[in-house]
Amino acid sequence: MSLKKASLIIILVLLIDQISKVYIKTHFVLGEEIKVFEWFRILFVENEGMAWGAKIPGEYGKLFLTLFRLVAIVGIGYWLWDSVRKKASRVLIVSIALIFAGAFGNIVDSVFYGIIFDDSYHQLASFMPADGGYGTLFHGKVVDMLYFPLWKGYLPEWLPFWGGDYFTFFEPVFNIADTSISIGVILLLLFHKKAFPKTEEEK
Repeated sequence: MSLKKASLIIILVLLIDQISKVYIKTHFVLGEEIKVFEWFRILFVENEGMAWGAKIPGEYGKLFLTLFRLVAIVGIGYWLWDSVRKKASRVLIVSIALIFAGAFGNIVDSVFYGIIFDDSYHQLASFMPADGGYGTLFHGKVVDMLYFPLWKGYLPEWLPFWGGDYFTFFEPVFNIADTSISIGVILLLLFHKKAFPKTEEEK
């Protein structure tokens, strides 16, 4: 698979990801929700830290996370370029391209959204506000909107640890970039033998 085709995948994912985020950011108030189906909703939230809402504590935690993402994306980009150069399997190149696109999409939020949007608390955010954004460079928040509460209810009392608790499956709210990363990782797990074929010497 050529680098050109891998780049097309990356550009397509980035366009869908950023268009959806900009639309949500400028048309939804933080916390606003639209029920598409009972099991699928558009819910606008912002993620200040890592996946699952985790945060790095301290004044420079957010900056450290963004810089770490930038370093990671360089490594993923080199992995993609090297895989294409070595004529690696199609599934490996597609997977890396999806992971790269997703990581890059969330980096755009982290790096730039703090300066190009104002906040979304009780108001619709505006693009390039005259008074400046809600944050500074490298301190943006990642926009999430895809919510799939497939099941809600109380767990059976006999269940260890969580018995009797109210539970929602699936709880996380995510975005197109997260989906792209997840699909890339799942492809690597499902087709790892094709993605990483053994050489004759290893056999």
